[in-house]
Amino acid sequence: MHELLEVVKIFLYYVEYFFLIYLFLYSIYLFLSVTIGSSTLFTNRYKNKMENKIKHNYYVPISILVPAYNEEKTIIKSVESLFYLDYKLYEIIVINDGSTDKTLDTLIKKFNLKKVNYPVNQKLKTKKIKNIYENNSKIRITVIDKENGGKADALNCGINIARFPYFATLDADSLLQRDSLEMLVRPILEDSRVIACGGFVKLANSVKLDKGEIVKYSLRNNVLVNMQILEYNRAFLASRIMLDKFNGNLIISGAFGVFKKDIALSVGGYETKTVGEDFEFVIKIHRFCLKNKIDYIIKYVPEAICWTQAPNNLKDLIKQRRRWYIGLFQTMVKHKEIAFNIKYKWLSIISYNYFLFFELLAPFIEVFGIVATVIAIMFNLLNLKFMILFFLIYALFGVILSLTTFLAQIHVLNLKISLLDVIKSSFVCAFEVTILRFILMFVRITSFIGYNKKKLIWNKFQREELNN
Repeated sequence: MHELLEVVKIFLYYVEYFFLIYLFLYSIYLFLSVTIGSSTLFTNRYKNKMENKIKHNYYVPISILVPAYNEEKTIIKSVESLFYLDYKLYEIIVINDGSTDKTLDTLIKKFNLKKVNYPVNQKLKTKKIKNIYENNSKIRITVIDKENGGKADALNCGINIARFPYFATLDADSLLQRDSLEMLVRPILEDSRVIACGGFVKLANSVKLDKGEIVKYSLRNNVLVNMQILEYNRAFLASRIMLDKFNGNLIISGAFGVFKKDIALSVGGYETKTVGEDFEFVIKIHRFCLKNKIDYIIKYVPEAICWTQAPNNLKDLIKQRRRWYIGLFQTMVKHKEIAFNIKYKWLSIISYNYFLFFELLAPFIEVFGIVATVIAIMFNLLNLKFMILFFLIYALFGVILSLTTFLAQIHVLNLKISLLDVIKSSFVCAFEVTILRFILMFVRITSFIGYNKKKLIWNKFQREELNN
């Protein structure tokens, strides 16, 4: 028994140091990302105030791709939000991916679409196109009715149809602010090396828009939605700004991004055999450019804002996050060559390793920590007071960082929130750092239960009417 106790002591000794180093590195990453992200936003806002911006008359032509599957509740308002963009040269392409509801009929009736017949150069192989519809209005709307093949297949179909050298992707349950597209494209006009840009995705559950302008912003009475609002802010405002400093962003959210069409065709378009097509697509572009020694930049533009919906109940949230985690696993395994590979430089040292250790492996490491804690309790080797104090300090650290990112974006975007919302956000931060974190840990750990042939179907949850 004495020998077993000594073995357990040695085991727990190394476990303790492992977690101290792991949490230290993660905390440093979070601190730097929030500090750099917030300071960058404030600096950009100050520059915009000081500079006398002159509206230009030159634009990069953009094809806006909107893949849709059973989106009859949101598709009209999503497309209509594009009519109010402060942008001149763009077309709208909605890809109806075999919807079984009235998505197609709703689009045809609302926008007075007529069936057209012209050949499509299928540079990217996709499921069969059944019909193409267009309108005769000032802003060209094309609706592609095709067989169901999944979101990636729908996007590839849209790329084949797109007339312009750049295309933007937009989820069918999302809304854009008036200046979003202009902001997103600005880096392309400033530097010819920019081949892709990602925008700041925020939750439409908290906002009311009128013709692309924010008229009201407030937290919901739904705690789960509010926790996601804080989570999105921390991810998009902080981490991605820091990674952008060394061209290290590995993901441009499928909800809102713009890409150079010839690069997309060169890499073979979106991968249809993964559920994380947006993540995999960007990594594929990185690898293609590095392999072919192309001088390129992939930018993140926090001023370009897209408002998208989030699940408002636990069942839908679990469904969404399980899919995200499977997509992360598929992509990390497919592109494992990047790991610890010096030829990928900072992309490997920071970006890939962050997703590997603090995203993909994080739930397993957390479970390992719980197991170690149980063992320590069994052998009466746990300093309970120290553990509780350590957890409270770590939770407080997370709350401070989450509040910082939330209040920073409120200030920078010049939004007005009530005192009640400030109080709500303070309490919700605590829940998000503790309760939501452990819920998502469980979801990730169990993600592959029931992982079968249905893994590539659309990730759908109950939609709400968009506030536009």
